[in-house]
Amino acid sequence: MFVKVCGLSTPESVRAAVEAGADAVGFVLTASPRVVSPSQAASLVSEVPARVRPIGVFRDEPVVDAVAIARAAGLEWIQLHGHRSRADVATVHNAGMKLVRAITMGASEDEFEDWGEDLLLIDAAAPGSGESWDYASVAALPVLQGREWLLAGGLDAANVGLASAAAQAWGVDVSSGVEASRGVKDLAKIHAFVQAAKATAAV
Repeated sequence: MFVKVCGLSTPESVRAAVEAGADAVGFVLTASPRVVSPSQAASLVSEVPARVRPIGVFRDEPVVDAVAIARAAGLEWIQLHGHRSRADVATVHNAGMKLVRAITMGASEDEFEDWGEDLLLIDAAAPGSGESWDYASVAALPVLQGREWLLAGGLDAANVGLASAAAQAWGVDVSSGVEASRGVKDLAKIHAFVQAAKATAAV
């Protein structure tokens, strides 16, 4: 089970995610309670070993701006939320970077297709709400068969096992589910989440 812990903003939270066994860590570079500056992100990336993917998260910024900001932060991976196009995917790849394309369960049928992104992320209809949703509804989508994609939205240590199994997810992404308060990560919750998610794959 591939596990991404997102919205990290301190060296301590990055180390906690890495030590727990996370496969990727996310740094929010767009308007959010979890936002960090490119220079802060660059400093945090120095805490990330080569086996873990550091990813810059953006929402509605033009893709060329996201690429420039990510590059300034020393990031190779970009996660794009918001209304995107196939041309955006090509722009990221032409810049020599890799892409996590984020969509919601309310996305159009075309948006669920494989646009050539490196990873697809499927979030709740209201991203960032931290609310659980009908995870099993994703498993019924034939367009996802055989693809690498992340389940997000309302996940925490208590439900990630059942949720990921119900969705038949390749990986999971968490942010609010490992926080003590909005934007403030709880180190113990990070460890618990990663361990619970990884245990699912071992069953």
